[in-house]
Amino acid sequence: MSTFADKVIAFNQSLHFTGKLPPGIRVMNPFRENKNSLAVSSAFYKKYYSDNNRRHIILGINPGRFGAGLTGVPFTDPKRLVEKCAIAYPGAPAHEPSSVFIYNMIEIYGGPEKFYGKFYINSICPLGFTIKNSLGKEVNYNFYDSKALAAAAHDFMIRSIKKQIALGIDTDICFCLGSGKNEKILLGLNNTHGFFKKITALEHPRFIMQYKSKYMQEYIDKYLTAFSMVE
Repeated sequence: MSTFADKVIAFNQSLHFTGKLPPGIRVMNPFRENKNSLAVSSAFYKKYYSDNNRRHIILGINPGRFGAGLTGVPFTDPKRLVEKCAIAYPGAPAHEPSSVFIYNMIEIYGGPEKFYGKFYINSICPLGFTIKNSLGKEVNYNFYDSKALAAAAHDFMIRSIKKQIALGIDTDICFCLGSGKNEKILLGLNNTHGFFKKITALEHPRFIMQYKSKYMQEYIDKYLTAFSMVE
């Protein structure tokens, strides 16, 4: 019988974006582009998800270049993968601020084993996007930053949410990382498709680290209070 880990790994391997991208936008699929991502993410899921327990889902926006774009694990950069999860990463020890917040929260929650035993993190759009800025540097690009991209990703996101629910997700409540555009879009999709009975939005880790870092503990407490609703 397939475990939760087996199902996640198969889901990751199946990810393929076929929508028509607006000019200048590139899809970022770590499972096809980065030889390390599938191996290290599979090790992560086998470590924490080799069971058939049901979990609650936490949905972010889409992967970033220095977190899931490298490790294949949402909100887990190479540094946290090694230091907090004890999983080897053969590439450079990249750093993503969102991952710092998430793992500070996880540590206070009780550690990765306890947290991942109850929760599964991914994104509304499980593949990321990039664009080159005015200096020619490739930077992250959220799916909702362009109406054309949001439209192109619409069907892909719906299919992805359905497939992730089928992994073994409890649908009484979904946690949304992003209390602005991401929440609005997820609420709209949920109103149409009825994925979850309730959606609870939390401020996005990137927003917290960039603008509210001195209040980090208050936001961690808010996360933990929200997650305590399903314990």
